This record gives sequence, structure tokens and C-alpha cells, in this order.
Amino acid sequence: MKANPAGILLMLQITTAVLSALLNNVSTVLLVVPVTLVIAEELDIEPYPFLFAEVFASNIGGTATLIGDPPNIMIGSQAGFDFNSFIVNVAPAALVVMVLQAIMVHLTWGRGMRASPESRALVMGMNARGMITDWVLLRRSALAMAAVLVAFVFARPLRLEPATIALTGAAVLMLIDNWRHRDSKQADNVHNTFAEVEWTTIFFFLGLFVVVHAVEASGVLGLLAGKVAGLTGARIATAGAVILWSSAFLSAIFDNIPFVATMIPLIKSMVPAYGGPKEIEPLWWCLALGACLGGNGTLIGAASNLAVAGIAERNGIRFGFVRYLAYGAPMTLVSIAFCQVYVWVRYF
Repeated sequence: MKANPAGILLMLQITTAVLSALLNNVSTVLLVVPVTLVIAEELDIEPYPFLFAEVFASNIGGTATLIGDPPNIMIGSQAGFDFNSFIVNVAPAALVVMVLQAIMVHLTWGRGMRASPESRALVMGMNARGMITDWVLLRRSALAMAAVLVAFVFARPLRLEPATIALTGAAVLMLIDNWRHRDSKQADNVHNTFAEVEWTTIFFFLGLFVVVHAVEASGVLGLLAGKVAGLTGARIATAGAVILWSSAFLSAIFDNIPFVATMIPLIKSMVPAYGGPKEIEPLWWCLALGACLGGNGTLIGAASNLAVAGIAERNGIRFGFVRYLAYGAPMTLVSIAFCQVYVWVRYF
């Protein structure tokens, strides 16, 4: 693309979306954003449009698969859906939303971007391969990640849970990384690896699930499920619309992870009202689409949003709440409106 800023903006969005679907959206933005900042600096253009587009692309790409976004992992484990279920039911909607998003970003920023021929020549002259310091580790890690993805696809015939696959893959990657340190430094390397794990987040979710289960056991969620069924007249299509839009709105305000943790037992409690687990399956897809895409609505809606904002602020780039809201809310409304049409046509 000869370092055309609009073309780079599009390619970074696509790259972010694909990696977010295969890895997870937070890890992806931590990898892509530093590269983006270097490119924007060399092109001498404002980095904000790139960072904003990558936030959206990460959440859209993460929506498409079981492992792309934490809410999907939670829904899959609690509702019994495998990797392929998300590919079949959610990925088509995410793909179309990504196209819509790319068009909106181009109309908002891309078509107006300009860079001097000298700046574009600098970007084209970058040695990307020279940035990689350990090709052997890269190849081995890529093979391990490919094996994990294959295992996710065939999880059901292999009778493996997603958590088992993920933990096994993590253990193998740690073994590969430490294989080169078979000396006195190996223990230190293992210690440092475990120190990088987000233990605070893990124990937060442990406590959150305990609280949610206590609320479920108290009968409150069953009462709320009955109220929802009564308000919707036991019509599954109406219930789906309520879950989709409320998930999008509340996830944008409260962050989608704790919201989904609360909604999962509520939807489970709706099984008797709608005739069984198979009949409420569309409600799970409404929750996944609403929560994951709704996280794009505000700066605090998803973990990847805050991760990008943090990196931006450390590099002197203002990533304020109001500015993000001005662009993010309308684009999110377009995404959710399309998802409403998608679930209505496909399931109802």
C-alpha cells in the first residue's frame, strides 16, 4: 500500500481483529499498539484514530470466538458451547460488524489522512524481520499456539474442556521458554513468568463467582427470570432483544465481564419458562454479542479499552472518556442494530 495512512489504518484493524479472535483482545492490543505508535510517529500523523480503531477491532474480533473475549469464555464454559459453536453462531455477525466498523472509521478519519512522501518512505524502509530477536522461540511458540487452536476446534470429540486446553498450552509454552535456561537462571525465569500472571484479576473473578452463586442460591435470580419472562410474554424473540440491548448498554457502563458473570445464572434460570436448554440457546448468542460489542461503547466498557488508554497516556496521547464516547457510542449503536437484525433473521 506504499505506506498510505488510510491503508495502514485498515490493515492494522484487520490484523488486530484476527489476532484478537485467535489469542485474546487484551494480549493483542498490548502487541499491536506499540507498533502502531512507531508507525504513526514515522508518518507524523495523529495516532488517536489508529488506537481508537484498534480498540474496536479487538473487541469485534474477540467476539467471534470462544477464546477471543473473556465473556465468551465464561458463556462457553457455563452453557456448554465449544469453539465451533461460536464460529458458527457469532463469527458471521462479527465479520459483518467489522466491515461496517472499517467503513465508519474510514469515513471518519481514513479518507482525510495524509503523510509526506518522505515519511512514507521511512515506513516502507523499516526492517520488520530485524525486530525479532529469537526466531527459534518464535517458531516453537507458533507451533504450540497452532496446536492449541486445533485442540479448541476438536475439543468435543477429544472430550476436553477449554480450560484444560488453555492451561496445557500455557504449560507447554512455559516449558519451551525455559528449555533454554537449563542452568541456575531457570528457577528465576519460572518465577518471573508466574509473577507476570494477572493474579489480582484471577482472584477478583474467584470472589465474583462466589458472590454470584450466593445470589443465585438465594432465589433472587430465579425471581428476576420469571419477571423477564412475564414482561416479554414468554416470547423468546422479545427476550432476546431485551438481553441484546440491555447487555450492550450495561456492559458499556459497568464493564462486560462482571455483567456477564451476573447474567449467566439469570439466563440459566429462564430455561423452564421457555421450554428447555435448546430453546434458550439464542439468548446466549444475544448475550455474547451484546456484552462483547457493547464493551466498545465507552472507555471503561472492556479491558482492552483501558489497556490501550493506559499505553496512550504513558506516551503522552490524550485518550479521554468524553472524546471516546463521542465516537464510540454511535458506532456501537450501529453494531448492535445490525446484531438485532442478525439474531432476528437467523433465530426468531
